[in-house]
Amino acid sequence: MKDVNAIAKRAMEYKEKGLSEKEIADELHLSAETVTWLLTRGVKGGEPPKDVKIGWRSVGVFGNRIGFMAAAMSDIALEELEKRQMDADSIVGIAINGIPLAALMSEELERELIIYRPSQERHGKGGAFSSNYASPQGKKVLIVDDVVSTGDTIKATISDVHDAGGTVVLAVVLVNKTAQDEIAGVPLRALIRARSI
Repeated sequence: MKDVNAIAKRAMEYKEKGLSEKEIADELHLSAETVTWLLTRGVKGGEPPKDVKIGWRSVGVFGNRIGFMAAAMSDIALEELEKRQMDADSIVGIAINGIPLAALMSEELERELIIYRPSQERHGKGGAFSSNYASPQGKKVLIVDDVVSTGDTIKATISDVHDAGGTVVLAVVLVNKTAQDEIAGVPLRALIRARSI
């Protein structure tokens, strides 16, 4: 229980700093449902939702380690694109944790880099593509992120790429916490799959 209490404490600290539940979920690599439970368990009680906490800090603290992960993810992307007889013009990195992986994959695969910031509130508003990087307009893109918990962030990214005039051909993540092999009709591949069985 100490681990759960420590995670709940960190979630509360993030909440006190003004982060939304979605932002807290991204920081802790948990589902938004789990974060809601952590923040309200004193009030609502009950059993926690089934979830797996992903910690990749030992990789994330050194650029060369992120590079090793990005190289493996690039290899997986090439394998999947070849299998499906597809190609990608650009790599979309989802902020925050997908950006370093996408930047290194962009270099490895010699593709343009697109940076995407998801919206924290999805009330009819999409996320935003940074104007300092490539645009998805008219491009076949590969989406890169760190962890898939529910798939909502990647679904929103797919929708926003399509709205911007691009086509998503593949999504590649470091860890897939779901049983899904595709999201919104887009193939999903992961370096690691972690899920409750």
